[in-house]
Amino acid sequence: MNVHSDPSRASAVKNPASIDPITLEIIRQLLQSIPDEIETDLTRTAFSPLIYEYKDYAVGIVDVNGRLITQSRGGIPIFLANVLGLAVLDGIAIYGKEHIHPGDILITNHSGTMGQHLNNVVMYAPIFDPTDSKQIVAFMCVLEHWTDVGGRYVGSSASNDTTEIFQEGIQFRSVKLRSRGEPVAEMYRMIEYNTRFPEMVLGDVEAQYAGCLKGSNLFTDIARKFGTDITLRAITMMWKQSEAAARAAVRSIPDGVYRAEAFLDNDGVDLERRIECPVIVRIDGDQFIVDFSEISPEVRGPFNSGREGGGVTAARIAFKYLTTPDEQTNEGSFAPLTVILPDGKFLSAGATAAMARYSTPLATVIDTIIHAMATAVPDRVAAGHHASMGSHRFQGRLAPSGRLSTHLDTAHGGWGGSLGRDGAGPYKTLAHGDTLDVPVEVQEALYDLRVDAFGFRTDSAGPGQFRGGLGLDKAYIIRHPVNLTLTFERHGCPPWGLLGGQAGQPGYVEIERPKQGRKKYLKATDLPLNAGDRVFVHTGGGGGFGSPLARDIAAVSQDVQRGFVSIKAARADYGVVIDANGCVDHAASEAERQKRQA
Repeated sequence: MNVHSDPSRASAVKNPASIDPITLEIIRQLLQSIPDEIETDLTRTAFSPLIYEYKDYAVGIVDVNGRLITQSRGGIPIFLANVLGLAVLDGIAIYGKEHIHPGDILITNHSGTMGQHLNNVVMYAPIFDPTDSKQIVAFMCVLEHWTDVGGRYVGSSASNDTTEIFQEGIQFRSVKLRSRGEPVAEMYRMIEYNTRFPEMVLGDVEAQYAGCLKGSNLFTDIARKFGTDITLRAITMMWKQSEAAARAAVRSIPDGVYRAEAFLDNDGVDLERRIECPVIVRIDGDQFIVDFSEISPEVRGPFNSGREGGGVTAARIAFKYLTTPDEQTNEGSFAPLTVILPDGKFLSAGATAAMARYSTPLATVIDTIIHAMATAVPDRVAAGHHASMGSHRFQGRLAPSGRLSTHLDTAHGGWGGSLGRDGAGPYKTLAHGDTLDVPVEVQEALYDLRVDAFGFRTDSAGPGQFRGGLGLDKAYIIRHPVNLTLTFERHGCPPWGLLGGQAGQPGYVEIERPKQGRKKYLKATDLPLNAGDRVFVHTGGGGGFGSPLARDIAAVSQDVQRGFVSIKAARADYGVVIDANGCVDHAASEAERQKRQA
């Protein structure tokens, strides 16, 4: 199947009998409160910093047809867009609804279902009609990135050179972790002996389980209070309202065919081969069609993803950004979207393809779809953002205990400037949403690292009337031997500017060894480091919007004072002359700008 067009999941639902708006709004907010509350609980009960600091999770509720009812507002978008529903549909296909009972808890990380790396494990629990213990009405879902699920490398997804999914860890395809409320001992043993960090992973599993249990009970309370029929009718009305808002937003975009292109540097294995990402967007009335037909085929390295967890997920995130970013997200939000994606592309790879770095390309794909719409709706589109996951993972044995440890962090960089405002950031990518950085204090307390410097990266932002957001400079001092794995991207395709704005600077890493100087890296797997080595992480900046010569001189001066822009770049990029004392020479600046414009 080459076309993903599933507006029917929301729009084919029959119009529900009306519910008074007050009751509808109460149910809407009660449903929204469930994943938000569970999200807070996860950050308090999880064992892994990836969950309680980094926010590498998702919480949501889906119906028996896999349609998203509501989601937490802090989880990672590439999980929430559609992966939770995919997991539930797979479980129903395997077991049948009649063999999923009260108290059952299922998990899956199957690459052929979700199309993402194996660390992403969805746990879900059936929610039954409080008046009929045999009738499933919804599923409570919690996805967590498990710290390690086996495979060749510590952390499982920490590789740039795997070539098949079997090298990346164990797969659990829709299996029961609990049956009628009782733990399935065999499954817990499977988990325990297929991870390098059993205490941490099993602790996170229990936090995940508690979230499923509590969320199911809270949904049941709503159905009991208002009646299951009223609750389900309210959900259908929520979908209809979200669909109507999304279609209205698409209708406001001029009809036409829009195109943009980008590429990734390589797939970690074929280092001279770029991963091409041309995107075509067609607007036809209230239909938004994303066509990936021309993108690169499946690659040998681990930068693939499956259709649903890759191409469709990226298209959904970009679509939401462009249409109804401020509306609550549910299945109706995506009803006008159609995705054309042939089989065998790097965003629609087969189930056995390597996927450890599946998320790395998605930020660029999202960015490219948005870029395609720049001429159609320039008021809704920002210039390119740093778009590099910028993963840097340290793994080794802690001294003096010898205990194995792994520390993963990713890049915070600049987002693009837009009409009327400078770029935001430093943030993670559009694919990450608002996931947080791991605090320096936590990093130094848990790992044999010292963060020696951390600050804004001068001149990283793309110049423009509205400049891009800034990247960061971060320096680590290694205290004991560790191995470092890096995945930085967009070096050859830096964050583009729009309407005369210039590109932002791409990110990279430097390693400095005693008496050896610095060496630059973009990708590396298990690079050995010794005590005293230094690691310099430089993250990318966002592209600028509009001509830099149109930027307010006072804004350029303020950027120089803050250390965002150097005196040299102020003149070279903005035509603003500033002396060594930080004072603007207005006459010289006007002359410089007039000369440039001429």
